[in-house]
Amino acid sequence: MALPDKAQVKVYLLKLQDQICESLMQADGSGVFIEDKWQREEGGGGRTRVLRNGAVIEQGGVNFSHISGDKMPASATAHRPELAGRRFEAMGVSLVIHPNNPHVPTSHANVRFFIAEKDGEDPVWWFGGGFDLTPFYPVDEDCQHWHQVAHDLCQPFGEHVYGDYKKWCDEYFFLKHRNETRGVGGLFFDDLNQWPFEDCFAFIQAVGNGYCDAYLPLMARRKDTPYTEQQRQFQLYRRGRYVEFNLVWDRGTLFGLQSGGRTESILMSMPPLARWEYNLQVEPNSLEAKLAQYLVPRDWL
Repeated sequence: MALPDKAQVKVYLLKLQDQICESLMQADGSGVFIEDKWQREEGGGGRTRVLRNGAVIEQGGVNFSHISGDKMPASATAHRPELAGRRFEAMGVSLVIHPNNPHVPTSHANVRFFIAEKDGEDPVWWFGGGFDLTPFYPVDEDCQHWHQVAHDLCQPFGEHVYGDYKKWCDEYFFLKHRNETRGVGGLFFDDLNQWPFEDCFAFIQAVGNGYCDAYLPLMARRKDTPYTEQQRQFQLYRRGRYVEFNLVWDRGTLFGLQSGGRTESILMSMPPLARWEYNLQVEPNSLEAKLAQYLVPRDWL
């Protein structure tokens, strides 16, 4: 079996960050990504890119990071105790887009590669990633388009891949303390190494490249939908749930913080504005009430 080519993965991820930023700026029409390059004392660094106050995107970040170290973070060895004592490298592109208009869904995507090495032993490596959609005023055709793109990019890799990774997404992006999903899901996978390296690498390229195909049409479709102040306030309230997930349940946030990553880049996924309201009750049969029907797993295709 071919050994993993770390350099090839890094070249792809840097290019992916460039392409996604370019596509999002074009779709936004006025926003520009500002870049922060950073270095990590223990090894590695990254490029954080943030777009703020665009025509469509209130705040969005598209991050590349490549970190390395002699000792695995606790969040990784808890999951994989056999990795203790190995040096590691982790690299990936991660993005979150928070639009202004409550009718444009929030979106998240991530593709990552991890390798742990020890002299005299075979490397342990895997890929992970996916993308998921968080609408506040969901529209069925948008959710179907999102899942159709996800389904189609999975097809060449096996009949069951979309179904398995959709289910994993529904289960992972679940707020146990609220008993609801974070949104309408998409794809999520981790520990992908059961195929040859080339096939696993081809799959994360399909996922990374598929994000813009899935999201940009939704942005274009909903960005000019009129909205009220009450709808904006509901969007901010629901963004609070996004924050709750990222701080309470997200393994990536925990890994980043425990591995001494750059805090500003890790927490870039947070919305620029969010609100909490004690025991908010929405009007029965309102559009706001309708959201609850979407926060349970369903078959979109």
